Amino acid sequence: MRKKIMIYILMAVGTLFLLTGCKKNVGTPEDNAVTDESDDKKEDTDQEKKVFGFCGIDMSNPFYATLKDSVQSALEEQGDKLLIKDPAGDAERQNTQIQELIEEDVDAVFLCPVDWKKIEPALDALEEADIPVINLDTKVYESGKVAAFVGSDNRNAGYVCGEDLVERKPDGGQVVIMENLNVNSVCERITGFEEAVSKGAFEVVKRIQTGNDVSGLKQQVAQVLAQNPDLDAIMCGDDQMAEQVREAITEAGQEKVYVYSVDGSPASKKALVEHTGGMMGIGAQSPINLGKKAVKIANAVLNGEDYEKETYEETFFINRDNVEMYGTDGWQ
Repeated sequence: MRKKIMIYILMAVGTLFLLTGCKKNVGTPEDNAVTDESDDKKEDTDQEKKVFGFCGIDMSNPFYATLKDSVQSALEEQGDKLLIKDPAGDAERQNTQIQELIEEDVDAVFLCPVDWKKIEPALDALEEADIPVINLDTKVYESGKVAAFVGSDNRNAGYVCGEDLVERKPDGGQVVIMENLNVNSVCERITGFEEAVSKGAFEVVKRIQTGNDVSGLKQQVAQVLAQNPDLDAIMCGDDQMAEQVREAITEAGQEKVYVYSVDGSPASKKALVEHTGGMMGIGAQSPINLGKKAVKIANAVLNGEDYEKETYEETFFINRDNVEMYGTDGWQ
C-alpha cells in the first residue's frame, strides 16, 4: 500500500514539473516573449509613419484646395500626415513657409511655386536638408533641384481652347489674352492657345499680365471691352481670371464675347450650363488625379524605387455640349 502511495506522489510531482515547463503567456512581461514581440511591432509601425509638407500657390484658389485635399486623403489612407502651408500668392512668404517645414523635419515636400524663379532659395534649403521635393502643377525654374514633377498637359489644355475658337470663328477676329508670366503652367497654356489660333486670322489686341492677385482684374476687363466693341474672345490662363472676366462681361452686357479658360472648376462649368458671362469652353484638368499620382511618386522617391522624373496627366475640352457629363458639383 505504501508503495502505491509513493508512486502516486511521484507521478503528481512529475506532472507538475511538466506543466510548469510548458507555460505560455503567463508571468511578468520579461517572461512573456509574445507580449514583447507585439510591442516591438507597434513601435516599428509608429516609426514607419511619415510627415509630408504641402505648399500651394494660393489655397483660396479651389484648384489648389482640391489638389491639397487629394494629396491629404491619399496620405491619410496609408497612415501618414500632411502639414499645410498657404503663401496666399506671396513668393517671399512661401520661402519662409518652406523653411518652417524644414524645421518641422518633414520627410518630403509637395510644392506648387508662387514664382518659378523666386522659389530657388527654398529649393536650396530643402536640398541642404536632404528633403526631396515633389513639384506639382507648375514647374520650378531649376528643375534639377526637385525629385520629380507631376502636372497636367497644360499646352494641350490651351490648345483645345484655341482649336474650338478657330472652329467657331473661321474668319478670325480680335482676341484678348489674360496671362501670368510668373507661373510656368499658365505660360504653357497661353502658348498652346496661340499655336492653335495661329491657324486662323486672329489678332491679339491686348495682353493683360494679371500677376497672382486677380482682385482688380474685372475693372481692367471692363476698360478693354469699352475700348474694343468688336472683340470676339478672351482667353484666360486659369479659372480665377475667368471668373473676373465673366463678371465684367455680364455687367457690360457683352455676352457675345467668347470666354475660354483652363482648369475646370465647378463655377466655370456652371457658367457653361447657364450660358453666363460668355463662357464657351474649358481646357480641363483633374487636381484629384494629380494628387493621387503625386503621392505614389513621393512614396517611390522615399523608398528608393523607380519612378518617372516627369509625369503629365491628360487634359481635355469641356464645352456646353458635354459639361453635364462632368457635373458642376465638384472637380472632374
